[in-house]
Amino acid sequence: MNKFNNYNFHYSLTGNKNQPTLLFLHGFTGSIQDFSSVIPLLSNSYYCLAVDLPGHGKTRVTGDESCYNMSTTAQALIELLEDLQIDKCLLLGYSMGGRLALYMALHFPERFEKVVLESASPGLKTEKERSHRLEADLQLAQKLENSNIKDFLLNWYDRPLFKSLKNSPNFDKLIETRLANNPLELAKSLRNMGTGNQPSLWGKLAQNQIPLLLLAGEYDDKFTTINTEIAKLCPAGFREIVPKVGHNIHFENIDNFVALVRQFYG
Repeated sequence: MNKFNNYNFHYSLTGNKNQPTLLFLHGFTGSIQDFSSVIPLLSNSYYCLAVDLPGHGKTRVTGDESCYNMSTTAQALIELLEDLQIDKCLLLGYSMGGRLALYMALHFPERFEKVVLESASPGLKTEKERSHRLEADLQLAQKLENSNIKDFLLNWYDRPLFKSLKNSPNFDKLIETRLANNPLELAKSLRNMGTGNQPSLWGKLAQNQIPLLLLAGEYDDKFTTINTEIAKLCPAGFREIVPKVGHNIHFENIDNFVALVRQFYG
């Protein structure tokens, strides 16, 4: 645990601290457990830091709901890195964690060497799109607060985006780890860190000089399209379509995922 400035961060550090540090940021409804299978395969080469994001896992927020938004969370994570005496590191984010990772890379470029974005987006382009999405996010947050969390999770993963994930033999195990989250805290995250409340990052992509690995699954049409657009705008972006997987690449094909990450980071 690390407590300062309205955050009591829960995190894990695995590996040799003399190796390059690799910061992992999980997706919505996840936790550091999301990478429990990935980290053992990478910790011989990297000092792996996984953090429970606000509203998730064992991290506790003592401030108001603004502490759950993207800009405040990003600043808090930079302060955590400083507290751990990590000046510069590698960065890997999945889905919501990928959106946060991209925000951090664009706003704190001096802190990151290379960034892997797994099924991530720079946000929505227009105010109208963000307004519509925010309304949907608020409705979902209300469902979280008023319904059984297992029912919510099963509905959440019933979307076409997760079709191939649901077919995984380990899907039930994934649901079990997510049941450890507090639905009231998840609702705060969704209201504040959801795509509807995220500032658009599209206009900043051309300025980026940090190498980005843009991963999307073959079955994930939405994010393969988004990654194509990012790569056109961002000369430092390298697009990779991972075969026979959907949105959650590291869960659906861990070996392929780890190989791509290793190859990119070097």
